[in-house]
Amino acid sequence: MNTDNSENSGEKFLPTEPECTPDSIRHDGIIRNIDDKYYYVSIIAQSACASCHAKGICNISEIQEEIIEVPRKENKNYKTGDKVEVLMEKTLGVKAVMLGYVIPFIILLITLIVSLSLFKNEGVAGLISIGILIPYYLFLYFIKDRLKKTFVFKIREHSFVN
Repeated sequence: MNTDNSENSGEKFLPTEPECTPDSIRHDGIIRNIDDKYYYVSIIAQSACASCHAKGICNISEIQEEIIEVPRKENKNYKTGDKVEVLMEKTLGVKAVMLGYVIPFIILLITLIVSLSLFKNEGVAGLISIGILIPYYLFLYFIKDRLKKTFVFKIREHSFVN
């Protein structure tokens, strides 16, 4: 049986449903709000700096709360305050990184190279390269409802054993 040590409490985590696989990304969370369609789950997002032993010295560490919308299922009866685990397939995480970081970087780089060859002015080329990202991110904003259907999160309750 798989058990993970909880970083905060020293307790062991026991999965209650078999849907979690090595191909999924997991975060512990707490249900903060519930409406007709979604559970709103609070998770703590940490940068790599958050686990660094020198984070107190450099003051760069970043820990922030994120609210994740998880579609409700009829056979699940969670309530506000329940501790849950949020699951997402790793392949969707890769897709999110591609859409949010890799593709914009490639667009920026190509635009910079083309702009430099056309205008011979670094300032203008830089502004055009950054400006070209505005339509890209606006496009992502306008298709966010379609993306919500693609990036589906699941939740499951978990139990702790001392």
